[in-house]
Amino acid sequence: MGEGLNRVRAGLTVSVSVPATSANLGPGFDSMGLALDLRDEVTVTTQASGFSAEVTGEGTGRVPTDGSHLIIATLRAHLRQRGWDVPGLTLAATNRIPHGRGLGSSAAAHASAVLLADALLPDGERGTDAELLDAASRLEGHPDNVAPALAGGLTVSWEDEGRYRSAFIRPHSAVRPVVAIPEHPLSTETARGLLPALVPHRVAAANSGRAGLLVHAVTQDPSLLLPGTRDWLHQDYREPAMPESVALVHALRDQGLAAVVSGAGPTVMVLAVGPEQEQAAQAAMRDRLAGSAQSWRVSILPVDAVGAKVEVHRSGQPTSG
Repeated sequence: MGEGLNRVRAGLTVSVSVPATSANLGPGFDSMGLALDLRDEVTVTTQASGFSAEVTGEGTGRVPTDGSHLIIATLRAHLRQRGWDVPGLTLAATNRIPHGRGLGSSAAAHASAVLLADALLPDGERGTDAELLDAASRLEGHPDNVAPALAGGLTVSWEDEGRYRSAFIRPHSAVRPVVAIPEHPLSTETARGLLPALVPHRVAAANSGRAGLLVHAVTQDPSLLLPGTRDWLHQDYREPAMPESVALVHALRDQGLAAVVSGAGPTVMVLAVGPEQEQAAQAAMRDRLAGSAQSWRVSILPVDAVGAKVEVHRSGQPTSG
């Protein structure tokens, strides 16, 4: 227990549910993200002493189950920054977002930790939505995954005078994400390390134009998703780390499907338009991956319009937070 810190009382239970996310979406590098309907769920209960975690699903047997668990450690650090400490905590996590596949598992963990910590504070001590976004983005290092995890839908994020900010945009109802998730993960650091320090001005200008078109395509005219998802900044540079993923993106785009690398990869996502193209995207992915040396999971992951959900349990009754 830190000196001078307020103590979170024992016996509080808080639950959070956070969606998967796909960042970049082609040209929206480090700024755009989309929430997907695949959720991690975490419940914490404060206690007098000791820290432990029980994990099911993704990461079982590989992530820590003591106080070094990412969410526990991050939750405690966030509380300390707010002038509080918790003497003990149990955590139960059901993880559905694949780790290291470009679907925002790290952002979901950081968002969960910040939301859980905030919900443990008294009502007058809690942060605003903008403060929670900034805190979780700083932990993650960038807001492109954190913002849609918190708000749902499509988000465009930026840094302004040292603060991370984001705008929520509602996607067109016809947009239907389809993903191909490979068996083997890829670290974000490896993928980011392949990017050049500088790009020509004409490349930056072209990419900027497509990012603007992407917002219009996702929200107003999905028929423009193929040109709207064209990228010059990051995907092809990352090919050495995930050749099969980049080859799949090119093959799908050659068939007229708006395919992108999801986040830092190696998952591939198609922004299909309507049920017919959704089925065509699934079939094209499975055909192309039929001879792969690793297994791939092809799934439909609808857009999540809700974002993170928090429940604070008081006297055995949950209340939305």
